[in-house]
Amino acid sequence: MVVANGRFRFAIDRGGTFTDIYAEQPDGTVRLLKLLSEDKEHYSDAPQEGIRRIIAEFYGTRHHSTDTIDPHVIEWIRMGTTVATNALLERRGERCILLVTAGLRDLLQIGYQSRPDIFDLRAARAAVLYEDVAEIPERVRLVSAAAYESLEAVERQHLIATRTGQWVQVLRPPALDVAESALKEALQKGIRSVAVVFMHAYAYDTHEQQVGHLALSLGFQHVTLSSSLTNMQRVVPRGLTCLVDAYLTPCLRKYLESFRDGFKGRLQDTLVELMQSDGGLCPLESFTGYKAILSGPAGGVVGYAKTIYPLTALSSPDGKPQPVIGFDMGGTSTDVSRYAGQLEHVLECETAGVMIQAPQLDIQTVAAGGGSRLYYRSGLLQVGPESAAADPGPVCYRKPGGQLAVTDANVVLGRLQPRFFPSIFGPDQNESLDVEAARAAFASLREQLTRDDPERNLLSIEELALGFIRVANEAMCRPIRSMTESRGYDPAQHVLACFGGAGGQHACAIARNLGMSTVYVHRYAGVLSAYGIGLSESVEDLQEPCALELARDLERAQQLLQELELRCRKALERRGIASDRIQCERFLHLRYQGTDLAMLISEPGAAATCEDYASAFEQAYEREHGFLLRGRSILIDNVRVRVAGQSTVSPVQTYSTDATGAGHSDSGEDAATRAPGPQQQQQQQLETLSSTGALLSVPEPLDMVAVYFATGWHTRTPVYALEKLAPYQTFSGPALLVDPAGGITILVEPACQAAVLADRTIRIDLSSVAGAATHSSSSSSSTDSLSVAQSVIQVPDAVKRSIFAHRFMSIAEQMGRTLQRTAVSTNIKERLDFSCALFDAKGGLVANAPHIPVHLGSMQDAVRQQVTLLGADWLPGEVVMTNHPAMGGTHLPDITVITPVFHDGRPVFFVASRGHHADVGGLTPGSMPPFSRTLAEEGAAIASLKLVQG
Repeated sequence: MVVANGRFRFAIDRGGTFTDIYAEQPDGTVRLLKLLSEDKEHYSDAPQEGIRRIIAEFYGTRHHSTDTIDPHVIEWIRMGTTVATNALLERRGERCILLVTAGLRDLLQIGYQSRPDIFDLRAARAAVLYEDVAEIPERVRLVSAAAYESLEAVERQHLIATRTGQWVQVLRPPALDVAESALKEALQKGIRSVAVVFMHAYAYDTHEQQVGHLALSLGFQHVTLSSSLTNMQRVVPRGLTCLVDAYLTPCLRKYLESFRDGFKGRLQDTLVELMQSDGGLCPLESFTGYKAILSGPAGGVVGYAKTIYPLTALSSPDGKPQPVIGFDMGGTSTDVSRYAGQLEHVLECETAGVMIQAPQLDIQTVAAGGGSRLYYRSGLLQVGPESAAADPGPVCYRKPGGQLAVTDANVVLGRLQPRFFPSIFGPDQNESLDVEAARAAFASLREQLTRDDPERNLLSIEELALGFIRVANEAMCRPIRSMTESRGYDPAQHVLACFGGAGGQHACAIARNLGMSTVYVHRYAGVLSAYGIGLSESVEDLQEPCALELARDLERAQQLLQELELRCRKALERRGIASDRIQCERFLHLRYQGTDLAMLISEPGAAATCEDYASAFEQAYEREHGFLLRGRSILIDNVRVRVAGQSTVSPVQTYSTDATGAGHSDSGEDAATRAPGPQQQQQQQLETLSSTGALLSVPEPLDMVAVYFATGWHTRTPVYALEKLAPYQTFSGPALLVDPAGGITILVEPACQAAVLADRTIRIDLSSVAGAATHSSSSSSSTDSLSVAQSVIQVPDAVKRSIFAHRFMSIAEQMGRTLQRTAVSTNIKERLDFSCALFDAKGGLVANAPHIPVHLGSMQDAVRQQVTLLGADWLPGEVVMTNHPAMGGTHLPDITVITPVFHDGRPVFFVASRGHHADVGGLTPGSMPPFSRTLAEEGAAIASLKLVQG
């Protein structure tokens, strides 16, 4: 297939370390390129340089890094970038001033009163993003629709209807003279960016508009109004989002302007789109800082959603696609996400200590990657969170000061082979990975373990390295369990999509730990974020706040949805997207009356009734939290519409097969391969592969190497080149699949069966027994014939303790997240004044989440007191409450709830939660009267009360 108009298409992921480029060339071939994002000695901008090199290489011309690029040979450029993210993390944004309602000067500095690291003895609050702040006298009073109906006609005269269905009374218009004075002073200081945050601007934005126009008239280059970004309730996240945009957007615009300067005509007639955090594309001129935080990672989610998810029907018993967990493991961290037919968004997310209120893909990150450092501390093997980074890097990188890391463990175990890894190390950057240095570092750590416990820590170097790999795998499983189990999903019912530079060495083990049976690795796994950006759709996403009741006001909500959809469709049509290629998703944000937990519910159908919405809401609520609040009204907080224009790129590769079944592409077997074919061919490919079951001979390995597993060394493990694998070939594990150009190595573990699908995606079935479907040439070692059950050998105590520590902490963390989400109290929901922990049968502390130290230090006394008091009176299903100081309590507002977990008719451990309540009946509000002389004056003191009877 020749690219339309015979021009280039570029999809670029400009990451923090590397810039990945996926390019479709005029003859239909694909070119992949990976560059360092920062290399000032050779080029000023990596995306520009990548485009320049690919065009010059295609036409056989010479180029220089300062040459301007002719954009007439380019159809479009799509790009994701970490420029905004890095500026926020490093606090290198634009100098800005915050204008806020009088009396709220320190509102955004106080934030939620939550502590970022509760156990840090030298905790330091992150610096505020604004350089200056000014209070602007202005005030409005909101009147609900119900209250409006009760007012006399004369009282209604001064009220103004708002877009939320509420009414507003202007108590004081903004003092523009005060604003002008503050703005002029900021201009004199060199500040050119303004953030305007007024208390009730989400409902009535006139005051913000007036001040915004004033700032522009005075010469400010960038003005952000909170109501224009996210017109939602809750002034703190709305204000922080506004501030982030004022801080980041000018930096982002400067970078994008410099990018355009590298092209003749500054790309005036070339379509340039940027990837947003919500997984959609927007025009270059509309790209803003607060929507750019997850610009790069979002591309990976779209990549596996468009490519892997449809393929999962092959391994599904009912022939339907299975939900997918995305596993993107990099050097310093691992990102996990989920896709089950619809992109999953969160409307609030914290990044670099700042809460951002905007639709973002739900991507959870754990500080465990290839560069995560390895430690032995307090009898436990620990992985991260510190990283060896790229400099000095792991020990095997041959740099002075190298630090033992996960990559070293994979090198020692043979899972990374120096021969098939770029030789870019050493003084002259021409040496391979240093295996012996990594082994020496593990030998030194092994001596430390032996000194601490000479009888039980007699580990070989390989056993120690494998132990660290197991601990790292467990750490990476934690966010996956959180993303699934805490929402009522079983991770075993998912498949794993692996991508990123380091994920291939861990994918099989991660999937097995989670009970999954299938792993998919896309042929472009090393650059899947860039490829996904190329597959992404142009998106318009709008939401409006409202104050409606589902049963009474659904018609009004549907009118709002229709209005938003029309606005979004017109916006996409103005971008040149045909109306028949536009699809719309509509949502209501629903919550129970009297709670603060709103859930995003997709429209159940074209003619959805309030009963349909209520049923969908209750199903989602019960799945996540295990209970319903029956009898309460369901309220609509806001309406949201997401409209997407279909991508011009298809995610399906087209290959032909000859009589032998070998796969071919028109460009042969070098780096440039066939571009994606028509999307409608995908189902035919799936049906053909499923029905024929054609199995081809095992490919010829590049080499036979030794790889260490739980059963010992597999001395003849085959190494296959990814680019030489043909569709429908299958082979058994153990095996290594290498792609130096894409920067990825994939480990196929023993007792796994790998198959190459029609589009050259690798599918690994963990449930298969090695050698069952096809012979393998890797079974010369006596340990290779062992079954999976036999391979479960005795795990060293240090490893076992570390793994169980992760498992137990994961339970406590999930308890905390559920408590926070379902809480009504601001103390628990926003200030995070609560703690959760696990205890053994005697009440001893087993594990706790990183919550409040004063709680955690005394909670085991509270549990032990209840164990002693109740003895054999505990029954399954019972829940006990206490807050009495004599029973292990702290102050009375801290209420502890304890639940036993039974096995064989007796409690084997307990789970407990303690949270600070606003009031428990003391003499003064807050139940902490300063002059109390008796406990009764502070409130209700409860020694033991069964909240739930067995």
